[in-house]
Amino acid sequence: MWLFLFLTFTKTEMGIFKRFFSKEKLDKGLEPSKQSILNKIGKAVAGKSTVDASVLDQLEEALISADIGVDTTLKIIDLLEKRVAKDKYMNAKELQSILREEITSLLELNDEAQTDVKPKVTLVVGVNGVGKTTTIGKLANLYKSTGLQVLLGAADTFRAAAVDQLSMWSDRVGVQIVKQKMGSDPASVAYDAVQSGLSQGVDHVIIDTAGRLHNKVNLMNELAKIKRVIQKSIPEAPHEVLLVLDGSTGQNAFEQARQFAQATEITALAITKLDGTAKGGVVLGISDQMQVPVKYIGVGEGMKDLQEFNPKEFVDSLF
Repeated sequence: MWLFLFLTFTKTEMGIFKRFFSKEKLDKGLEPSKQSILNKIGKAVAGKSTVDASVLDQLEEALISADIGVDTTLKIIDLLEKRVAKDKYMNAKELQSILREEITSLLELNDEAQTDVKPKVTLVVGVNGVGKTTTIGKLANLYKSTGLQVLLGAADTFRAAAVDQLSMWSDRVGVQIVKQKMGSDPASVAYDAVQSGLSQGVDHVIIDTAGRLHNKVNLMNELAKIKRVIQKSIPEAPHEVLLVLDGSTGQNAFEQARQFAQATEITALAITKLDGTAKGGVVLGISDQMQVPVKYIGVGEGMKDLQEFNPKEFVDSLF
């Protein structure tokens, strides 16, 4: 019986986003980034019949300007140089295919979040304005649409609008929310949410947290306290710490990721607002440099425009 329940829950969670994944939306959302990157690569190989040092130098410049980042770009160029040395000859046409292969391999990081637990507790972090609360609402909608029970915890009690906004999403999606008045202890809200999730037998508890990055010491202490408190109810919680980043800010998003990693352990990334920006390359740089898997990407403002991240499909759309 327990094996059946485990397999059913795991299969359900693994299939959650297949129903909502849209290659068409992904292509459309990444169109500005694709045009920017392809134009830059095109200029790097224009008039070249073979890939030589000058092509790689120009490609390096193109990738850096595409917001992929210096360190990740150098890693990609190094991989390409090794392929050129191994194959002895590579024409410009083959370059794009090999580039896609190498970039895809860099993005294929293992997601180690537990799926065989109930409730699964996800702690969502990120600065104000990146779309954190909206991402939580969309995520709750995706889970609920597959029949899973979701409960939200409004632990961002520092900003009055945060609780109200999350309450609006709970009403819109039709899921429960645990909240307290503004200024309440965030850890107390998180504890109540987990306790409520346990008593009601929900499948997933998603907890919002404050986005105060200007004082990392306070943020670090607050997140550590939330973890300690919820572990009184579920020792292995949180099962996932999801960092939400605004992809349209380019390299600023990487700086946010770096600072949050200093404040708490990050296990997964959600990168929003990729539609309408030419900075899609930042997804690759952040994931590679942080060595944290991208789990969700936002390619539109609609309820169903939060998609599960698939490295192969992402690179295919980007190129």
